[in-house]
Amino acid sequence: MATTFHGSPELRHWIIQQTEAGHSPQALLTELIRNGYEEDQAITFMTAALESRVTELVSSKIAAEKPQDSLPPPIRVPQPIGTAWPSVVHALDREVNVLFSLTLPRVVLFGGLLSDDECDELIALSRAHVTPSNVVDMEAGGEKPHQARTSSGAALARGGTPLIARIEERIAALLHWPVDHGEALQILRYEVGQEYKPHYDYVDPAQPGAAPFLARGGQRVGSLVMYLNTPEDGGATNFPDIGLEVAAVKGNAVFFSYDRPHPSTKTLHGGMPVRAGEKWVATKWLRERPHD
Repeated sequence: MATTFHGSPELRHWIIQQTEAGHSPQALLTELIRNGYEEDQAITFMTAALESRVTELVSSKIAAEKPQDSLPPPIRVPQPIGTAWPSVVHALDREVNVLFSLTLPRVVLFGGLLSDDECDELIALSRAHVTPSNVVDMEAGGEKPHQARTSSGAALARGGTPLIARIEERIAALLHWPVDHGEALQILRYEVGQEYKPHYDYVDPAQPGAAPFLARGGQRVGSLVMYLNTPEDGGATNFPDIGLEVAAVKGNAVFFSYDRPHPSTKTLHGGMPVRAGEKWVATKWLRERPHD
C-alpha cells in the first residue's frame, strides 16, 4: 500500500516532476534539505510522493487495458422496406418512389412522399408561428437553445388538422410504425447561413436530462425528414460518417433508423447551410412506445 502523502500538492508535484525529468533522488534530497526540510521528513515526502505516482500509473494502465463495454442491446425500429427493395411502395393513399436504400446506416430516400400542394399547405400553416429552434437539454431535461442549431420552427400537434392527420397516417403506413409512436410534426425553416451541425437524434440515456425525455415514449428509433421546398442553393442533409449528402428536393423525404443510442449506427447527420433562398422541412421523430 502506498504511503499517504501529507505535504502540499505543490511539493508532491515538484518531487514527481523533478524525478520524471531525470534528477536523482540524492539531488532532490539535497534540494529539500537546502530549503529547510529535515532529512527524515524530506525522505518521507519523497517516498510518499513517488509511491502515489506509481499507483496512479498502474491504475491508468489497468483502465486502458480494460475491455470496452459492450454495445447497448438493439431495439425494434421502423422497417419501411426490406433489403430487396422495390422501386415503388404504396403508402395509404399515395404511390411513393424508392430512390435509394442503404443498410448501414439504414437510410432510405423516398421520392414524392408529399404533393406540392401538401408541402405548400404545411409551410402556410407554420410560417406565422415559427420561433427559434431548441435542442434537448441533456443536463436539466426539457429544451434549450444551442449555437449548433440556428433554424426556427413550429410544432404541429398530432392530428391537429385533416391535412396533418392524413400525412401522419401515410407515414405510419409507409414505415409500418403506429401514429401514436411519433412525436408532433416539427416544421423547420432555415434561412441563408442557417444550419444544424452534425448530431444524433437519439438521446444518451446516461445523461441526467434524459429521464424526462425517455419517460414520454422511450427512445427515438427513427427520423423522417420531408423537404417542403427546394432551396435555391445549399441545405442538403449530410451523413459525415459515410460521406453522403441528400439534396433537399420538394416532396422527397429521407428516412433513417437507429436501433441503439450509439455511434455504431452511423446516423450522425446535419442540415448543411442554406446558401441562397430558404429551406423548409417537416421532421417526424419515431419513438419506441406511444408518445404523449
